[in-house]
Amino acid sequence: MDGFDASGPLLVSVSSLSAAEVDGMYALMVRHFSGVSRAQFDEDLGQKNRVVLLRNPSGALDGFSTLRFYDEHDGRRPCSVIYSGDTVVDPGAWGSTRLFRGWLQAVFQLRAEREPGRRLYWLLLTSGYRTYRLLPLFWKRFFPRYDRAVPPRIRGLTDRLADGLFGSAYRPEEGIVRFPRPHRLRTHLAGIPEGRMDDPHIRYFARRNPGAGDGDELVSLTPVREGNLTPAGRRVLRSLEKRAPTTASRTSL
Repeated sequence: MDGFDASGPLLVSVSSLSAAEVDGMYALMVRHFSGVSRAQFDEDLGQKNRVVLLRNPSGALDGFSTLRFYDEHDGRRPCSVIYSGDTVVDPGAWGSTRLFRGWLQAVFQLRAEREPGRRLYWLLLTSGYRTYRLLPLFWKRFFPRYDRAVPPRIRGLTDRLADGLFGSAYRPEEGIVRFPRPHRLRTHLAGIPEGRMDDPHIRYFARRNPGAGDGDELVSLTPVREGNLTPAGRRVLRSLEKRAPTTASRTSL
């Protein structure tokens, strides 16, 4: 860890994680989700190739997002995909954009590894409304959403990507992944507070994923490019451009 800001988001390869870091990630995971065995966690982590680690000023881990970055074809041309796996943020950091800042910088860092102009998509699974709410907060175009039908090309690409990653666990007619061993949010984190249902995006999520409490995951797809960022997303990106990088890469990615 020498030479890196312990309090900043850190993009690392899965193979470079220390045993202590993996232990910390698992401990954070089981504080938020039930039904997650260590063997299952390790298996899921082994299917990813990048992780964004988030540390608080004391250096303790208070968030992470596992990523699988790979190349695909969108039906028209080659593209790249970032699949977000386990994403956990300690409640004490919920009011912060630190993880999104780190995630966004990591994404554009990874995109720079591919040829200019290559399309990049973010494939996200959500069983909690807080994660789904990040989509309209930072992205203008994402699917599915309450106020726009999914274009046929995006639906086809989403189905193909989800089928390739999850096989029979993916239910294309519902747009849901139903894992045989689902992760369920702990009771104190599950459910949607009544006041939040005034938000049409959250209301839509509740309707589209009625089995969220049982661990059902709604599949969404977002084109990743600067022009697709909302004003809030652009502010985050500009802040990253104006200061020294907050997401360091510990290994050559």
